[in-house]
Amino acid sequence: MHDTKTRLLQLSDLQRLARAMREPAQPATLFDAIADVAAATIGFRLITIMAYDARNQEVERVFTNMPDLYPTGGRKKKRGTAWATQILQELRPFRGETAHDIRNAFDDHMTMANMGLGSILNIPIAYDGECLGTMNLTHVEHWYTREHEDAGVLLGSFLAPALVSRMPFYADAEPRA
Repeated sequence: MHDTKTRLLQLSDLQRLARAMREPAQPATLFDAIADVAAATIGFRLITIMAYDARNQEVERVFTNMPDLYPTGGRKKKRGTAWATQILQELRPFRGETAHDIRNAFDDHMTMANMGLGSILNIPIAYDGECLGTMNLTHVEHWYTREHEDAGVLLGSFLAPALVSRMPFYADAEPRA
C-alpha cells in the first residue's frame, strides 16, 4: 500500500519511464515502472491498467497490483455510461473524491469500499484522438486533486505504445487516413 506522502513529478521520473520503454520484457517492465513512479508522485492503494476494445466497447485489465482481487484478463463492458463518454470518447480524466462518487460510477464499488478505497482517478490513455485504455488509481477518500490528474495524464502517455501493441488488427477495418 502506498499511503505515504507523495512528491512532485521530476525529470528523473520521466527519464526512468523513457528507459523502461526501451527495455525488453514489455509491457511488464513499463507497467512496473509506471506503478513505481505513480506511487511516488500521485499515490494509490490499487492501480490497474486497462486496454480498451472499442469494437466491443469493453476494457480488459492488463496490469494490477492486486491480482487476487483484480486479476489481469478481467473484462468490463463500458457501453452507454457517463463514465464511458467522459473517459473513452471525450478523453477526459475522471476523478471521484468520495465513496459516493465511486458508487455512482462503478459496479464493483462495494469491493472498493470494503478495501477502504474512497477516491479514484481514471486517466484515459490516448493516441491520435482515440482511447487505447485507462490507468486507474484508487486511494482513501479525498486523496486525488486536479494536480494529480495532470501528473496522471503525463505518466499515462508513456503507456500508449504498450496499449497500441495490444490492439487487434481487423481484416475488415477501414485503413486510417
